[in-house]
Amino acid sequence: MNKFKQIWSNLRSSFWFVPSLIVAVSIALAVALVEVGSTWSDQWLARWPLLFGGGAEAARGMLSTIAGSMITVVGVTFSMTLVTLALASSQYTSRILRNFMRDRVTQVVLGIFTGIFTYCLVVLRTIRGGEESGFIPNLAVSFSVVLAIGGISVLIFFIHHIASSIQASNIVASVAAETIVAIDRHFPEKPENGSVDGDEDQSPLPLPERRWQAVTARKNGYIQNVDNAALLRLAREHQTIVRMERSIGAFVVHDTTLASLALKDPPEKEIIDDLQAAYSINRYRTVEHDSAFGIRQIVDMALRALSPSINDTTTAVMCVDYLTAILARLAPRQIPASRCYEKGELRVLTMGPTFEDLLAESFDQIRGSAKGNVAIMLRILGALQTIAGLTAGPGRRWALRDQVLWITELAERTLESAHDRERIDKRLARVRDALEAEPVLCTGKEEQTKSGYENDWQC
Repeated sequence: MNKFKQIWSNLRSSFWFVPSLIVAVSIALAVALVEVGSTWSDQWLARWPLLFGGGAEAARGMLSTIAGSMITVVGVTFSMTLVTLALASSQYTSRILRNFMRDRVTQVVLGIFTGIFTYCLVVLRTIRGGEESGFIPNLAVSFSVVLAIGGISVLIFFIHHIASSIQASNIVASVAAETIVAIDRHFPEKPENGSVDGDEDQSPLPLPERRWQAVTARKNGYIQNVDNAALLRLAREHQTIVRMERSIGAFVVHDTTLASLALKDPPEKEIIDDLQAAYSINRYRTVEHDSAFGIRQIVDMALRALSPSINDTTTAVMCVDYLTAILARLAPRQIPASRCYEKGELRVLTMGPTFEDLLAESFDQIRGSAKGNVAIMLRILGALQTIAGLTAGPGRRWALRDQVLWITELAERTLESAHDRERIDKRLARVRDALEAEPVLCTGKEEQTKSGYENDWQC
């Protein structure tokens, strides 16, 4: 299943898949209109001479003109797309190029232009001259004019779309929206008692009495996805425990440990193949199962904006705002526990990001590049204040307090203006008040002390 998902993701990110489908539809449409037109009598078509009139040479000339124009527009469209990719890569970060390649509008526009070109070629091939054996598919030829007018409208829309898509606000918003979708997909809603305690520790529990057999990776690359159901099935069938050694988004090296099995003897080749097949490894990271990569893309854009060569504080502030939206979506949610039990038996030890990891991924590097930049410091403090009001977990609140402490230290060390220091102090007071305030839980139930498998992932 992982392999099919990876193939589908690669197809969605290609510039050829959707255009190829549209070209196939265009060919089918051309053949259908030629066949329909051939069954109509000349007397019926003669009722609309302005629409269906003209000889073979006129039809060939018009189709040739439309086809030549469309292939020229295809070249211009590809050039505009490549220029956009180069501009986005140099201005923001090369990691967002995949987002542009996945843009369905660009893929459909390229498909429409190539489809019109192919349609005209197919219809042009059916035209025959001569008085006795002549054949002109008037309906198909006339429809090519409709397609050409539609192509002009699509070109105008595409120019507007390209101009909008390279704006920083649209790029950051698009990455943030994709990341929030990944968070909604992989992290459960807030529990009834409003507490997310207990999901903070995602490290596999030490099991010294077990003997672990390493299973190595079969190639270099980033882990895009892990089929937890396949790991559970493997552990159940062989009455063992599977321990992940690399999490989603991590880079693995060929012949290094990918996972471990609690077995006395080295695993058989079949077991190794099944476990390796549960991991999707590729040359790049994706956001679908790796929300940290979405955060990484936005952080990279913020760092590029704060670099001395660009010095675009407004874009960096925008990145912090959308990082706030992502973390605010995650703050009240429960991160799945690292231990998977089935009927009381430990089966899988997983690895995944904690809230503290994603918080540090969001703000640590931006804070390091914000020396003396009071706008970024104020924005990060505002983000911490917003997130503090959405989570009740003590571990998460301590992570937020650490971020406040580090911002305070940075401000004391790099801000020389008394006015700027006063602004930071006022915001710090509000953030500390938010962290010290007791969050209001949604239910009247008393919190229960966790014991046993209360926070474990029951399969």
